[in-house]
Order: sequence, then structure tokens, then C-alpha cells
Amino acid sequence: MDMKFKAFLKGLTIKKIKRFFIIALIVFFTGSILSTVFFRFVRPPFTPLMIIRLPQQLFNGDKIRLKKDWEPLSDISPNMVLAVVAAEDQLYSFHSGFDYDAMRRAYENNKKGEKIKGASTISQQTAKNVFCWPGRSYFRKGVEAYFTFLIEKIWGKRRIMEMYLNVVEFGNGIYGVEEASQFYFHKHAKNLSIQEAASLAAILPNPRKWSPVKQGPYMRKRTVWIVRNMYNIGRVKY
Repeated sequence: MDMKFKAFLKGLTIKKIKRFFIIALIVFFTGSILSTVFFRFVRPPFTPLMIIRLPQQLFNGDKIRLKKDWEPLSDISPNMVLAVVAAEDQLYSFHSGFDYDAMRRAYENNKKGEKIKGASTISQQTAKNVFCWPGRSYFRKGVEAYFTFLIEKIWGKRRIMEMYLNVVEFGNGIYGVEEASQFYFHKHAKNLSIQEAASLAAILPNPRKWSPVKQGPYMRKRTVWIVRNMYNIGRVKY
């Protein structure tokens, strides 16, 4: 009798665990789809990175700063759109969220034990910025890939670009191209020149280290490279 009762309890526990995971999966998938649809039309008030940066600023002894200013894509200079595509994702108009060739090259490079190189598209970066947290774990990358698939299907390229340019980090506590344009160049994002847009795009790999207005030799060279790519691409298609 005692053994049967223990077996009953064990079976009951396994059933509860299975039910818990099933419910958790249903909640996750339902919530993720609904939130993606919601942000198709609504501006996110903040992103996980914005929240994470606040205690980091405090612990580092920096001034607490969170500045952002949303602008519709129609009020952002086409030069800025072209600059981030030239700098970050030259196949943006053509892929479905993932650049598989770049991913393969990054994998081969990282497998050699050299400096880790990423292959994130603008779509992936947007999914990470809006829905995920910083990190290099496979779990986080999996969540990012899932949301990348969702925003490509639900948002489309134009909304992805609009979201990216409004939430991406451009400095310590500076988010979005409008705030960055005002902070660095004292003008609206719709008035950015080719050179100014390229210099902003140039800092995106490490925006808290580099500056678009105080450039060393490497950053000047990178900005020139971006400008050249901008002319080669010509325009971004949605």
C-alpha cells in the first residue's frame, strides 16, 4: 500500500510538472504574439536595456541619464536609414530577418578561437532591444531569433526600421536617433547630412565608448567606409 501511494504521488508530480510547462509555453507564445502585435502600433515606453543601464550608471558613478525622443520614420532623414543599413546590415531589404552567410562566416571565425564576431541583422538587433536582454547565451539568442521571426512577419521592414532607429543606444543614456541628433549635432534627425548620419551609424557597435563628433583615426576611417557604402547602396527599399 505504501509503495502504491508513493508511485501515485510520483505520477501526480510528473503530471503537474508537465501541465505547468504546457501552460507556461501557452502563456509565453500567446503573450509574445500579442505583445508583438501591440508594438506594431504602439511605441514602447522603455526597453529592457534602458532599465538595465540605470543601475549600471549608478554603480559606475555616472550621471543617471535616460533620454529618448520618438520620431516617426517620415520625420527621420533618409540619410540615417541608409547609414545604418550601410554600417550594420547591407542586405536589410532582401533577407527575412537573418543573414545566413554572415552567420556562417561568424561561426567559422569564432570556431578558430579568434575574437568573437557577430552577424546580427537590424531585425535581430531590434528584436533584442525591444524584447530581450544583453548577453551571449544560446537561450537568449534563441529568444531573439523567435522574436525576429515574429517582427518580420507582423511588423514588416518599415516598422522594424522605425523601431530600431527610435530605441537603439547612441551613447550613455541616449536612445534613438532624434535624441542623438539633438545631443551631438543640435538639430532634428530629419536634417541630418550624409556625413552626420554616417558618423552616428559608425558608433553603433560600441556607442558608450565612441563619439560621432570626437573621432580618432579608426572612427574617421569607419565613417568614410560607411559613406562609401551609402553611395553604393543608393536607397533602402521596404
